[in-house]
Amino acid sequence: MALILVLLLFFSPLVAQSVHPVTGRPIAGVMSAAGSGWLERPERESEEQPDKALEAIGIRRGMVVADVGAGVGYMSFKMARLVGAPGKVYANDVQPEMLEKLRARAQRDKITNVETVLGTFDDPKLPAGKIDLILLVDVYHEFSQPQAMLQRMREALKPDGRLVLLEYRKEDPTVPIRPEHKMAVSEVKAEVEPEGYQLDQVIEVLPRQHIIIFRPRKS
Repeated sequence: MALILVLLLFFSPLVAQSVHPVTGRPIAGVMSAAGSGWLERPERESEEQPDKALEAIGIRRGMVVADVGAGVGYMSFKMARLVGAPGKVYANDVQPEMLEKLRARAQRDKITNVETVLGTFDDPKLPAGKIDLILLVDVYHEFSQPQAMLQRMREALKPDGRLVLLEYRKEDPTVPIRPEHKMAVSEVKAEVEPEGYQLDQVIEVLPRQHIIIFRPRKS
């Protein structure tokens, strides 16, 4: 119940809400910068097991990765440690206030392999053809222009790159998240594949979330 109240307080539509044209799914509101503390709540380690997620995904030293919807960098900094000095993390968000907090922590902790990127609602502004893996943690369902974002992200991926979504399981009514902040695997597949992707793998090792992996479809 407490988690649901937090979502009510801090997830506010920065743009007009609508529905996805393919599935009719209501597009959720975006978390405001005022709610950024929720992203680093202590319970997140047990509720989401982010380190286990990154291990399952296979983040390796030297990779160039992007954290789209990075917020204050909770996952960005975890990935920065895994890719190491030879690698790089592009931490993207549409809210300058989130990125300011992210940069302040990077400077404080002397993390030099994270670059912030201010995107727009239809373009993450990532470099074309340079990214090994794009990670979306509980963020895809908030995209107000998901089709445009998927197309731009596909352009940013290397030919053998991967797009990875973590989404709370809509199939499980016991997951204590508002319905518009959950997604079913079937919904994700129906929305993502038409934008030039092929479902590669679904990993079910987390307490509450799907790990859904796509690759760019070969032309």
